[in-house]
Amino acid sequence: MGKVTVQITLRNWGDIEMLAFGKSKAPPRELRAEALVDTGATKFHLRPSVIKELGLRQIGEGRSQATSNRFEKRRIFSPVELEIQGRTGRFDVVEVPEELPNIIGQIPLEDLDWEVDMKSRKLIPNPDHKNGVLFDDF
Repeated sequence: MGKVTVQITLRNWGDIEMLAFGKSKAPPRELRAEALVDTGATKFHLRPSVIKELGLRQIGEGRSQATSNRFEKRRIFSPVELEIQGRTGRFDVVEVPEELPNIIGQIPLEDLDWEVDMKSRKLIPNPDHKNGVLFDDF
């Protein structure tokens, strides 16, 4: 089984809000990075160095999360705007150790309506939604 990595663009959501409310004129802190697509993960995970560069603030301890061989507490940080191949969404950030990759889990994939094409090892638009992104809002 191969792995799928994608280029992502991240923006500090707090900065976006400050700009929108007229409390700042500075553009949001932004960076581009690489992330591993992991359909076995649930949330959106970033390394501490990326969290620091974006200036995110800790908003919770989170609960113990299962890793491949143990349970560990992971800190939760303020949201970012995540952009993958032109599609954007707002997601809270779960911290992973620096030695792990940034990880895109199932929730961001579903929210942005991407599917993993393992044959070509890339993300593709959900083939069930021929007219574009589907939002399951009720």
